[in-house]
Amino acid sequence: MMISEEVGPEEIECQTSEKIKKVPKRGIIYISSIPPYMNVTQIREYFGEFGTLGRVYLQLEDSKKHAKPGEKKSKRKVAKKFSEGWVEYEKKSVAKEVAKRLNNTQVSNRKKSKQYDYLWSIKYLSGFKWAHLHERLAYEKAARRQKLRSEIQLAKKNATYFTGNLGKKKKGEVLNREYQDLKQKVEMKHSDENTPVTEERKEFIGSLFS
Repeated sequence: MMISEEVGPEEIECQTSEKIKKVPKRGIIYISSIPPYMNVTQIREYFGEFGTLGRVYLQLEDSKKHAKPGEKKSKRKVAKKFSEGWVEYEKKSVAKEVAKRLNNTQVSNRKKSKQYDYLWSIKYLSGFKWAHLHERLAYEKAARRQKLRSEIQLAKKNATYFTGNLGKKKKGEVLNREYQDLKQKVEMKHSDENTPVTEERKEFIGSLFS
């Protein structure tokens, strides 16, 4: 004769809690400057040695900032350069430890390495989630598109104005008061459009280190 054993509610709760594993919270570190000749693959290999990685994003450097006026675009394939990056770890505790250990340390201790003279600038982003990064990048992309549309409109206005002045007797008459007023409006419009994005970008980066 088999005797059935009754399981109490406390034992059921204990068994259920053992089956449910607590998912660790992820952590994100911010790298304010990416050493030269390093890409996403190399960043993954480097930081993957300290723990399991999630997502990695590196911001491409704006090539126009370093381009010289009148310089022709090279046909040679140039390696991509990155200005900053975000690295996600599966465990928040690992991300904190990595930022603590690597910040202000030498990227490579090999003298022949291209990163020998560079230091890591890393910060753990408390309370920062990957969705926040997506929102910021989407906003900046939209702002750049709007800026490009505005520049095209201003260029068309300039072209129309110069075309209207081609029939004048002297070329110097083009640079009259009317043109100066238009030029001033163009410069003011550029300033108004560039300032919000630039200032908000500075505030965003500054908030990461506050």
